[in-house]
Formats: sequence, C-alpha cells, structure tokens
Amino acid sequence: MVHNYLDDLNEAQRQAVINTEGPALVIAGAGAGKTRVLTYRIAMLLQNGVKAGRILALTFTNKAAGEMKERIAGIAGPEIARFLWMGTFHSIFAKILRMEGDRLGYKSNFTIYDAVDSKSLVRSIIRELNLDDNVYKPGVVSARISMVKNNLVTASMYAADQALQEYDRACRMPLLADIFKIYASRCFRSNAMDFDDLLMNTNILLRDFPDVLAEYQERFGYILVDEYQDTNYAQYLIVKKLAARHQNLCVVGDDAQSIYSFRGARIENILEFKNDYPGYRLFKLEQNYRSTQTIVNAANGIIANNEGQIHKTVFSKNEQGEKIMILQSLTDTEEGFLVASDIFDRRYTSQLKWSDFAILYRTNAQSRIFEETLRKKNIPYKIYGGLSFYERKEIKDILAYFRLVMNRNDDEALRRSVNYPKRGIGDTTVDRIFELASEMNVSAWNIIIEAGQHAQHFNSGTVKKLTVFADMINGLSRDAEKTDAYTKAREIASGSGIMKELREGKLAEEISRYENMEELLNAIKIFTEAAETNGEPSTLGAYLANVALLTDQDNEKEEDREKVTLMTMHSAKGLEFSHVYVVGMEDTLFPSPMSAGSSKELEEERRLFYVAVTRAKKQATLSYALNRYKWGNLERSNPSRFLRELDSQYVDYPQTGGKPFQSRRSSEEKPPTFREEKVFLRPSPKLKKLTKAEGTAVTPFNGSDPSEFGEGDQVIHERFGNGIIESIEGVPPNQTASVDFEKEGRKKLLLRFAKLRKI
Repeated sequence: MVHNYLDDLNEAQRQAVINTEGPALVIAGAGAGKTRVLTYRIAMLLQNGVKAGRILALTFTNKAAGEMKERIAGIAGPEIARFLWMGTFHSIFAKILRMEGDRLGYKSNFTIYDAVDSKSLVRSIIRELNLDDNVYKPGVVSARISMVKNNLVTASMYAADQALQEYDRACRMPLLADIFKIYASRCFRSNAMDFDDLLMNTNILLRDFPDVLAEYQERFGYILVDEYQDTNYAQYLIVKKLAARHQNLCVVGDDAQSIYSFRGARIENILEFKNDYPGYRLFKLEQNYRSTQTIVNAANGIIANNEGQIHKTVFSKNEQGEKIMILQSLTDTEEGFLVASDIFDRRYTSQLKWSDFAILYRTNAQSRIFEETLRKKNIPYKIYGGLSFYERKEIKDILAYFRLVMNRNDDEALRRSVNYPKRGIGDTTVDRIFELASEMNVSAWNIIIEAGQHAQHFNSGTVKKLTVFADMINGLSRDAEKTDAYTKAREIASGSGIMKELREGKLAEEISRYENMEELLNAIKIFTEAAETNGEPSTLGAYLANVALLTDQDNEKEEDREKVTLMTMHSAKGLEFSHVYVVGMEDTLFPSPMSAGSSKELEEERRLFYVAVTRAKKQATLSYALNRYKWGNLERSNPSRFLRELDSQYVDYPQTGGKPFQSRRSSEEKPPTFREEKVFLRPSPKLKKLTKAEGTAVTPFNGSDPSEFGEGDQVIHERFGNGIIESIEGVPPNQTASVDFEKEGRKKLLLRFAKLRKI
C-alpha cells in the first residue's frame, strides 16, 4: 500500500481524510479539491483495513465515479477497487433493485425508461384517454409525475390527496391522477422503472422489508456522498436509513452551489445536517486551486449577499489575475459579435485553444445568436446538453430492439420496433394491440404471440406478420444471457434488418445515421472488452443497464473537445474553463423573472451566478445588452442586479478605459450606477423641443446613411461628439463600428441605430 498520497493534501483536506469515524460534513468551496478528499478518504479506509465491499460511495455522474475509482485503483490496486460500491445514486440503487426487486414484483431484467421513454408513454396515455394534449402537455405531465415521485408520492397516494387534486383542477388538468395511475400500472406491467422509480422503489423496499434494510445497513459500514447539496428528499431518506446503524456517513458539498431546486434538490439537506447528526464533525475546504485571486474574491462578494448559507471564506494562492471584464452592447446581436470577437482575439494573441473558452447563458434559447456569430468567424463550437447521442432516432430504434430482446414485456420498446423496419404492421394494428393489452391487463407482447386467438381483431395476413415478428424476436433472444454484448448487438442489428436499412441510405443524413450505428457498436465493443477485463458481466443486459444511466457528462466525444463550449449555467456545474463568458446579464433574464417574488428563489439565482463565475480559471467576462429582441420587438433591458452587487475593485470596463459606463450626465455629477444608466438608442431628453419661453426649438439630430461609412471616416455623434471610425464589422443590417471619440473614448455602436453623421 502506498502511503505518500497524504502529502498531496493541505491541512484542511488532510483532516477531512484521516478522521474517518462518525458523521462528517465537508464543506468544499469551488475548486477546493473535494474529489481528491473523497478519493483519499476512501483510500484511507482501505488502508485501515475496511473491506472494499463495505464502502458505499454515491455520486451524481458516472464520470465522477469512474475518475474516483481509477484514482483509488492507482493507490490501493484495481483488484481491491473493483469491489467498492461506487457509482451514481441511480446506478447503485438499480443494482440493489435487480437483486431485491422480486419482493416488489419486478423481475431482475427490468428495463429502465429514460426521459424520452417516459414522455412517450405519457403521450400514449393522454391519446388513449382522448384528452387535449394542448392542455395535458406530455412534458408538463411527465414533470409533474416526476416531481411528486421524488417526494415519495405514489399514484394511489396522489389520487387520495385532496390538495393535489385541487391544484390539478386549478391547472385545468383534473384527470392527472388518472394518467399517473395508468402510467404506474403500465410501467409495472412492462417490467420497467423510470429514473424516479429507482429512488422511490428503493425507499419502498427499505421501508417495507426490515430484513433488507438491516442487511444493507450492516453491509455498508461507511457511506460517502458527493454533491450532497444536490440530493432530493428521496435520496436524503435512503442515505439516512442506510447510515442509521453505523453512523459513519461523510457528505461532501457546497451549499453555495445548490442550484437544482427545480429538479427537487433540497439545500436544507446540507444546511440541516447538524440537526440530523448532532455529533458530527465539520471540515471546511476553503483554498481554491482553480481560479485566480481576483475571481475568488469577487465570488466571495457575490455569495455574501445570501442569508441562507454555511459561512466560509474561500481564498486562492494562485496569481492575482485579471479583473472581471464587463462588456456592454447596444443589442443582443452586438453582444454576440463582441463575445465572438473577444474569443477570436484572445485565442490568437495568447496562443490558446478553442476548448479554453466557454459561453454560459441562463436559458437555452440564448444560444442562437452566439452560434451565428461564432459560425461567421469560423470558430468551432459545441452545444453542451443538446441532443444526446443516445437520443438520436436511429440509436433509440436499435436500443429498443436490444431492450425487447432482453425484456419482451417492455411495451415502449415493442411499440418502437414492431414496424421498424417496415413490415406491414400499420398504426391501426399497433393501436389495437395496445387496446387489447389494456383491456386484458397484459403486455402487448402477450397479444402478439397469441394473435391467432384474436381472429375477430386481426385478419390472417396481420396474424402472419405478427407471428413472423415474434419468431424473429424469440430467435434473437436465444442465449442472450450467455452471449457477450457486442456479439449479440451485431446479431440483432443484422437480424432485425436495421443494418440493411441504414446501409442502403444514400442521402447525407442517412449516411450519418449509418455512421452513428457503427459508433454505437464501437461503444458496445469497448464496454464488452472492459467488462471482461474487470471480471464484470459483459452481456447485453449489463450494457443496457449501463447505458440507461449515462449522464450528459458521460457522452462527450473526442472530436468535441477542441471547440468553444456553449451551455447553460446549470449545465456548467462541476466543469472549469480558462476563459468564461457569462452572457445576458440583464434583469429580464438573470436573475430569472420567476424568482422576483421570492427571496429563497432569488438566493438560488445568486448561487447560480456564483457557480457561473467560479467556472473560470483565468478570466471571467460578464456581458449584457441594453436592448434585446423579444417577440420581434427591440425592448429596453436593465443590467442585472447581480452586476451591481460586484465589488468594484475586482471589475474592469475595457470599453471605457477601465471606468464604469457613463450615463448622459455632466462630468461634475457622480458616476452613475448600473440602474441609472441610459439607453444610447433613445433620443436625449436634451433634444426635446423648447417652449417659446425657453427659447428657440432645437433641430433633431439626423445621422448619415449607414452604407456610406468606411474605416477612417470622421464622424459626429449627438452625444459623444467628434470621432474617427477605426473599424467596421459584420454585414448589413447588423454592422457595428468601433469609433474613437475625442472626449468619450472608444465605443462600439450598431450603425443602423447610432445616428452617426459624416463630417
């Protein structure tokens, strides 16, 4: 056993690692090395003689679990690390349910429905009940069911709760309880669980079977939880139950980075840890190894405005670093050009990589402008959190065959595969199959294999087609539990006709689908070889269990790594980049308008801002537009209140020579705050027509035609005075000019609105 790994730790980290007994709360600031502490704490347990099988470590991504296990294997050896119970909440609980699920009526080969499968099933139920899907929107209904299940509300409990029924009536969805009941019944009938069922059923298992609870309480002598601030009620309760016997629970997290309440995460779990475990020990990891001192100090100032928090003072011993840049633009289009231009310039002047840059926004809709401007500058980019590889149609199609082969009661997999590739089984036949299945309370597969007994519903030609399909699936299922995943996957891809269907495509899109199929088989080959090397199950069933639980961060392709990253601030948590641009810093966007009436929600928005800024290692840039298009109209935007909360000593305004942006006040007046700033596009109040008592009327200022301007032209602006155009970028009508004004300095203006006049 190697012992020198403790030399890698600072004193606070070291104390969190070596004190392994009893409940412990490790508060880890952004970039404070919490993964290292978790990893080394597990290594310390192993060194102290704790068996690997008695250690349970729960994370939120497979990537995090894999990296930790790899590090531990490097310290303790792979032959020991392989026995750790380490993985995401969902993967660990799925493993337990595959062993114990028969007590709840499930077979061990149950299917795990992803969000697409769940929504598809909900949509089918809404259609069967003849409900208006503009009222009962499948996405909204799915989210509602997910939310209540994460609070451990079953379908029967939901139907009996008058308050929930009243809420549904107020939302004009009085039959939501019926949809939930049918949804739960269909999942059970299909021997399937969705992601929320993995948590809820584990809770039910531990609640209703004391012997199972006792077994796992005894087995897990030491429990470690990563990102504890992101746990929901169901996860919190499972952890609390499992840790009740030995009390050796170590949770690591940062209340300042609790940003997922919309997913059910409860910041109270980490804030109230001291009440759940009165004898706990508190360890604070306050040294940030990621960011510059400037970024860390500015972030401290941001989060200091929140009341609900565990106090800590994060510090950095890295370089002082550049100040946080604030970029102001006239419109959202210009904001895109400014950010893209800055990325382009920094990349080449500082010899950086495209992957050193990230653009973070509050909502996905904001990505469009940045995509367009990056494309115009030939800057490669990737949208993080977009369509996952495993959500592509051709991949979902073949995975449906895999699932059906392993679990023929999987109705959603059957619905997707029964007539693909086309085999003459039309929608009317498929609908009738599922209607009969519902009437008889059996799976659709039972109707298909007994199609000959339903002659009143299916003609002889249809019965023959259904029989051919059933025989094909039965043939492909042969030895599925014994054959390795790659061999069986190739057999299914070929035997189902999908490979032939995709191979014959000639269009670019069709060729791309065939290449995606090849990529999937490559992934299965890698999985098979890794599983066999590690002595783990390498069957198709094991592969499906693995792929169903992948998260966004597990799906990154090698060719996507040398690109600028575009993502929401929520998606950025856990990641880091040298240069980060936080865009759309306006009160109409960030904080979200929906948080306006709630101090609790506003504090979460501020934590989100804290997370966004602390993703940056070297430079953070914040940008906002004074005007933004909304439903086709250019509307005024106010700079975000979060910008006004920044400590001015850590902020720079490069467009104005380091000074805060000026409003149209005289030089004798105090510098304006962000709230006092005026929009450059609106006419100056000084240009209003004077009354006869005040004097002669002032002639309105008119600009020259924007198409007349060129670099080097001398111009005059109604407020900024005389200047020279240094450069013009973009194409009409969105051309921007960089103008050096004699008194006001350099400014970027959108020509069609600037009202510049040639001299």
